[in-house]
Amino acid sequence: MTREVEVVVPPEARGRRIDAWLAGELPEVSRSRIQQLLEAGEITLARPGRLKANYRLKGGEIIRVRLPEPTLLAARPEAIPLDILYEDEDIIVVNKPQGMVVHPAPGSEGGTLVNALLYHCGDLSGINGVLRPGIVHRLDKDTSGILVAAKNDAAHRGLAAQIKDHSMKRIYLALVHGEVAEPRGRVEAPIGRHPVDRQRMAVTLKNSRPAVTHYRVVEHFPGYTLLEARLETGRTHQIRVHMAFIGHPVVGDPKYGPRRCPFAVPGQLLHAGCLGFVHPVRGDYLEFTTPPPSIFLQVLEQLRRAKGEK
Repeated sequence: MTREVEVVVPPEARGRRIDAWLAGELPEVSRSRIQQLLEAGEITLARPGRLKANYRLKGGEIIRVRLPEPTLLAARPEAIPLDILYEDEDIIVVNKPQGMVVHPAPGSEGGTLVNALLYHCGDLSGINGVLRPGIVHRLDKDTSGILVAAKNDAAHRGLAAQIKDHSMKRIYLALVHGEVAEPRGRVEAPIGRHPVDRQRMAVTLKNSRPAVTHYRVVEHFPGYTLLEARLETGRTHQIRVHMAFIGHPVVGDPKYGPRRCPFAVPGQLLHAGCLGFVHPVRGDYLEFTTPPPSIFLQVLEQLRRAKGEK
């Protein structure tokens, strides 16, 4: 069944791209999905004509969004083992391994978390379209840790609302280059697409969105620091970009840090170790924790041994 939403653009949104602004107003719908709806003519002003993704808001517009019934699922179920931390009829919480992509994309349609969830659950929320069913928030391919997926649209909307109002608890462990001096800190710097390399994000004022990361030093090592990072917002690559911005890129992250890593790791040492939220249907609070993967723990043990020998 097609759902219709009508939103009024406030004056303070003047000058922003319509796709970026709507992605913030409709957190249950991804920005790429919004761009698809714009292309299909499903998002219109209260006047004739189509809107493009790069339309600049003027303030005061009334925007109508039609969210059609999701088409047949493009992602296929695959019998991939899952580390399930919790499951009921509305949600499923999993511990995603490092190296697993969350959802299919052109060129990598299989082997993803979505493929595994479809096999295990049989059905997921259809809000995010044909390739991202049930996905409320994401983790990068080489970021390990806890992720919650929605089995129905009501659960999806409830979880997405918590992400939008910053009430979902998301805490990561990150091993970063350099010795962070302050015991705790806050990075507030807007994040948008890199102006030259479209595969990267960057701290920028152009076509960006506000981003806030809080961090706390857990342990110091010679040349490295283990941090606990808490997301206030949830932008693409946020912790990786913010840590690089303050001069402490995540270890094992060649996209934002040194190309050569001193440790034999398959990707960045960044782990989503704690996730807390209100159950979107029942209303009770749930919180889950999980330790980093073995390769992360091995590097920490190596650093502790080196520290003890000095």
